[in-house]
Amino acid sequence: MSTAEEQPVLLEIDRGIATITLNAPARRNALSAAVRTALAERLAEAGADAGVRAVVLTGAGTVFCAGADLKEIESGVSGGPSIPELLTAILELPKPVVASLNGPARAGGLGLVAACDLAVAPDDVTFSFTEVRIGVVPAMIAVVCRERMDPRAMQRYMLTGETFDAAEAARSGLITACCPREELAETVEGLLAGFRAAEPAALARTKRLLAELNGMPRDEAFVLAEQVSAEFFASPQAAEGRRAFFEKRPPSWAL
Repeated sequence: MSTAEEQPVLLEIDRGIATITLNAPARRNALSAAVRTALAERLAEAGADAGVRAVVLTGAGTVFCAGADLKEIESGVSGGPSIPELLTAILELPKPVVASLNGPARAGGLGLVAACDLAVAPDDVTFSFTEVRIGVVPAMIAVVCRERMDPRAMQRYMLTGETFDAAEAARSGLITACCPREELAETVEGLLAGFRAAEPAALARTKRLLAELNGMPRDEAFVLAEQVSAEFFASPQAAEGRRAFFEKRPPSWAL
């Protein structure tokens, strides 16, 4: 059995939260075939675990993720899930995913950040779409970044490859918030407390609904929203939620 140090991605579950850690610090947590494979496996495990309410994605060492493993690409190594498959796994996971950045993100690492539902970074962390500066295109990650970022900011940083800070990442929509490094754990925990208080099925359906509504014509969106609303208002979970509200107690699912 391999030790934790030998595993490219770690999974730890505590009080309903699955923490997934990219564990290749010597390679700046680059997305090698081994890391992509292990990350997809850990995401699937967390998604299938009924006791997991949400996922935190972070990195070991001083870098969150450096993007593609250029040494591996140069050597011709292939295999593992593709970047689109990996980003889709995060987007379609039936539980919220929070990126808790331990350090800077570059290139494909920004795609991971954008695919997550929420993202928090220390204010000393930096970001950069470095692709154009090494002669390639940030093609696949542009698909997820366009759903998060201000269009002008996205054009600027993808076209220039310049580095920007966490405050600018928050302003542009790439991340949810930034904070002093010493407050990162507390800030993330504040988000996780909300997930622990949420009813699991309602939480999962809300995540999926937000994705479905993106770009949907208004009339179609209202039809779908009405269907979802009626289904959940008539559910046993909603009845329990109302009882808990009137009885001034936590609902049965609260952790």
